[in-house]
Amino acid sequence: MIADSASENGSKGWIFNIQKFSLHDGAGIRTLVFMKGCPLACTWCSNPESQAYRAELLYARGRCIGASECDRCIPVCKTAAIGRDDEGKVAVDRTLCDNCGECARVCPSKALELSGTLVSVDDVIRTVEQDGGFYVRSGGGLTVSGGEPLAQDRFVENLLAKAQSRGLDTAIETSGLCRWEALRRVAPHADQIFYDIKCIDARKHRDATGASNDIILENFRRLRREFPRTPVVVRTPIVPGLNDSTADIEAIARFIDAAGGTSAHELLAYHGFGEPKYDRLGRSYPLCGTPPPSEESMAILREAVRAVQSARDRDQSA
Repeated sequence: MIADSASENGSKGWIFNIQKFSLHDGAGIRTLVFMKGCPLACTWCSNPESQAYRAELLYARGRCIGASECDRCIPVCKTAAIGRDDEGKVAVDRTLCDNCGECARVCPSKALELSGTLVSVDDVIRTVEQDGGFYVRSGGGLTVSGGEPLAQDRFVENLLAKAQSRGLDTAIETSGLCRWEALRRVAPHADQIFYDIKCIDARKHRDATGASNDIILENFRRLRREFPRTPVVVRTPIVPGLNDSTADIEAIARFIDAAGGTSAHELLAYHGFGEPKYDRLGRSYPLCGTPPPSEESMAILREAVRAVQSARDRDQSA
């Protein structure tokens, strides 16, 4: 949970990106706002820059002009975290870096960039409303993603409420790992909720994400019980070795049905598109070399979901 005066009263929030013209995260054409901070550390995370709760330095070595040719970043670093490597490129000592962003400010090639900006609700709304005409014609709007948006629940509550008051369709993407009170406050301001359920097996979930799934599953039950009219789409990323068997997916589908059902259950194939970001953060990618699931295996898993849903429908009509 982010703890400072700005986030506690919801007047400002930390974001790391605003992406326009999305077609896959709610109805119509949408603007996605990506929040900083996440209580999970999923091995397949495609946005590792979202995990930290504050701004974080990214370094793309291939863009660096060279410390000898440029040398703008080294003098401005007050913690001596910026130096030279054996090839004359900039090197970042992450143990000394305080993510102040001064080096990024003076970097002409954008090899050094700071991921994370503190913004107000009005800042975001102004950006979102630049594309108001597209929302009107397509039925689109604003989707808040992350990271975990509910780590900054007061800001997200204020943002979605302001968006609704201005006639924007609203959606939120959540892992469900949050205080129930946070989800309960935000849910009324979301016209649609995308909810990740990654794995039912508690041990496998903890090994792959660094956290238990107890709160996630209980929050989903409460969400379906207390907000039965809110459209909820469950998303399950299919990750090799974690949840790519029919037994894994059937267990998730049965849990969803028992908890009250969902508008849709989407299975999303694992990809490694976020791997370059780990290098920019000075981290190694946990699933390096892992191939994505085949189209054939994804088809089998989707059929497993349909089979569980069909069995439920037969039981209900019997």
